[in-house]
Amino acid sequence: MICENSGNKNLNSPYLDALIIFILGAPALVPGNSCNTYTIFSSFILSGIDNSYNILYINVKKEKVKIMDYKFKTKPYAHQLKALELSWDKSYFAYFMEMGTGKSKVLIDNIAMLYDAGKINGVLIVAPKGVVKTWYEQEIPEHLVDHIPCSPVLWQAMITKKQQHHLDTLFQPGHDLHVLIMNVEAFSTKKGLEFAARFLRCHQTLFAVDESTTIKNPEAKRTRNICSLAPHAKYRRILTGSPVTKSPLDLYKQCDFLNSELLGHSSYYSFRTRYAVMKTANFGGRSVQIITGYRHLEELADKLKPFSYRVLKDECLDLPEKTFMKRIVQLTPDQTKVYKQMKHLALAQMDGKMMTTATVLTQLMRLQQITCGHFTADDGITRDIASNRISELIDLLGEIEGKVVIWAHWQKDVHKITQAIVKEFGDGCFVDYFGLTPQSERQENIRKFQEDAKVRFFIGTTQTAGYGITLTAASNMIYYSNGYDLEKRQQSEARIDRIGQTKPMTYIDIMCENTVDERIVKALKKKIDIATKIMGEELKAWI
Repeated sequence: MICENSGNKNLNSPYLDALIIFILGAPALVPGNSCNTYTIFSSFILSGIDNSYNILYINVKKEKVKIMDYKFKTKPYAHQLKALELSWDKSYFAYFMEMGTGKSKVLIDNIAMLYDAGKINGVLIVAPKGVVKTWYEQEIPEHLVDHIPCSPVLWQAMITKKQQHHLDTLFQPGHDLHVLIMNVEAFSTKKGLEFAARFLRCHQTLFAVDESTTIKNPEAKRTRNICSLAPHAKYRRILTGSPVTKSPLDLYKQCDFLNSELLGHSSYYSFRTRYAVMKTANFGGRSVQIITGYRHLEELADKLKPFSYRVLKDECLDLPEKTFMKRIVQLTPDQTKVYKQMKHLALAQMDGKMMTTATVLTQLMRLQQITCGHFTADDGITRDIASNRISELIDLLGEIEGKVVIWAHWQKDVHKITQAIVKEFGDGCFVDYFGLTPQSERQENIRKFQEDAKVRFFIGTTQTAGYGITLTAASNMIYYSNGYDLEKRQQSEARIDRIGQTKPMTYIDIMCENTVDERIVKALKKKIDIATKIMGEELKAWI
């Protein structure tokens, strides 16, 4: 028997109509996917007989295959199976799945199914700069089925000879699945836009935007460029845990990327007229239209249902109790310069000397301060350095549904965080609990966070607020920066893991790549108390 199909000629697919050629009298069986099972076809359409070779040519129509029959690399949860059942063969779809519910795995399984069905041979994943390496190093290797040949390529703005070689592999002929992962900011550049366009022209592609609120602004250059490329992709997906961060109008460009006709409006302004309540205000003699409220939201929700799947953590009964994630931040040029100077100075001071743990920790602390965007000079004055850390935090908070606990190691970081949050989310949305919070306000701040719906963020230091208090109104916790004390880390994690917690919990570490940040987080996750269990000489290797 011979099974033949169009596309990438993958004969291990359980999802396609096929042309079957078999010796007359042979059973109507064809292989399933990689599990070596067989599928019996339910209907046959005669297309011709070659009597000379006693061969029958037929078109075969398969019964509907259950998604759960696919042999996934990692077992999906019930809500992930539901998402795949709704979406796997759709031209466009939105995964509105809360952070921690595993939407990345759903997309990767969807990619595998479409490849096995002969529908795609290319994938373009666009993600925030803090998660592109997570897709490249963790998500795809962990979840993509082993029988699919694939070597993902990570886009970089500075194209070296080695990087060019990797990019060239994306256009080599063959049966490989070509996967390109790009930072959303690359679409603000001519070079990034032109390369993505070339990739889409050369492949049958699934084009996905992770954390799609990054393209909510209709005026942003990256939004316009990404949406202009969308029609060149055979399949389109958006992923976000919080599709509406500030306003229902955030949905327009996200849905426009999927299909410009989905919401029934040809422009953002007609969409805004339908769903926003506007009034005219005068500022300095100029007449301006401002939004005062929203309307027809039930109608908008009904329009989203046919092409989206929404799930929250508390609806997923089989999720693990705790999920740990990381967001990677790049050092700015100023940080890189100061970090290298401080590193060389520290190594010079320690050269040839037997160092105590306390002495080395002091040097490590100075380096870690630089990764957070400030450092204390020899004159005792703390100076700010341009950093990407705060902007990454704000982007992250925009992706999270509900309340969040945010820990920082330094008081200066607490001040920076509160200023940025007020600027982005407005007054009255946070409480703090750190060394400078008056004793008389601390209990009231806990109560507000636990009971007041308007208070979304609890900002504190693990040294002050990491023990004894209950913060179960949140199921998400972010470590803006970490200390070295394992007990403080464990105790601070437990603030949301107490009686009264009803949701799975998500913990996220923000860290600068290739710095002492990574060493600290890895040690804490291995339950190593850096301050007491690692000798000074061993710590020197961290610098």
